[in-house]
Amino acid sequence: MSPLVSPRFFSEMEVARHCTKYSCWVLLGTKVYDVTGFLRIHPGGEALILHRSGSDISLEMEGPPHRHSENARRWMEQYYIGELDRDSNADETQTVRERRKEHTVDEEPSPLSKCSQVDLDTDLVDWRRPLAWQVGHLGEKYDTWVHQPVDRPIRLFGNEFLEASTKTSWYMVPTVWMPLVFYLSWYCYTTLALETTRLFASTDYSVLVHKYSFPLIFIMGMVMWTFIEYCIHRFVFHMRPPAHNYYLITIHFLLHGQHHKSPYDGSRLVFPPGLASVVVGSLYLLLTKSFPETLGVSLFVGGLFGYVVYDMIHYYLHYGSPQRNTYLYSLKAYHVKHHFEHQRAGFGISTTLWDHPFNTVIPEQTF
Repeated sequence: MSPLVSPRFFSEMEVARHCTKYSCWVLLGTKVYDVTGFLRIHPGGEALILHRSGSDISLEMEGPPHRHSENARRWMEQYYIGELDRDSNADETQTVRERRKEHTVDEEPSPLSKCSQVDLDTDLVDWRRPLAWQVGHLGEKYDTWVHQPVDRPIRLFGNEFLEASTKTSWYMVPTVWMPLVFYLSWYCYTTLALETTRLFASTDYSVLVHKYSFPLIFIMGMVMWTFIEYCIHRFVFHMRPPAHNYYLITIHFLLHGQHHKSPYDGSRLVFPPGLASVVVGSLYLLLTKSFPETLGVSLFVGGLFGYVVYDMIHYYLHYGSPQRNTYLYSLKAYHVKHHFEHQRAGFGISTTLWDHPFNTVIPEQTF
């Protein structure tokens, strides 16, 4: 996105003043960016940006440790606020920068920069109207457009009820499903304790499913979910709808495309319970019909718990700030790579386990 036609100009001293988590500006050459709103969602953590606040980050964008992708650079343009006026005192600027970093306690939060998020006049859709019925008309341009993320909420429907039904707060997932996990876990354990559940290998041979095997079956259900998660993400959410099919493009956008277009829309990072119940119910029927009932339910409840963990991890990967050199930190960086550059790889979310055998691992050296 190109900068504003008549940009504001800021002195080096003024840029240097904005070097706290409440108001953080950075430079790319002579361009000034207010990245305050990006601090908590930066995959490398807010400390990396704060350490360079008020200064030029051109070298960091080029790497090492990695060269930022074109989507990352396009994303950066959403925070553009003006140009640097070189006619300022560099020594005084450095003094201001150091003084501001020492005194951040009394700083009041400033409004997040919303400048230049989307060019309403040149974008392929009209952001002033609901998007659900527009994207199908993009045709061959849809795939490129949907994988160019923006930092703004999306309105899908004009109808208030339909719109509200597509939004879910993160805490609704454990609130709805965890009571069922606890109840079914208790039910399975007590039923297995009756020692009436047997797994038949043939008509003449069967194995007793003991109550002490429930934790192992539960874990097997969780692992099973990670495979289901991978398959849904890869083959359903990342299907390529035919360019000429308006309806398949619309369905893709409603299922997952809107998340890639606006990856930090916090109201659409977890599944609405109504939609999730279709998958949950199908999994329940499949397992209870394929195995003895109690064994099938035991696998199901592990899978259901795996789903809850998956949705919570997915939310955290977008909005959390994990510590460096931790599993969640590497997982967050991996998932951000999927959003910003490798949309055809990196389909594991709660784990990268299945990316390895199916050869969809994102190369570590890229971003």
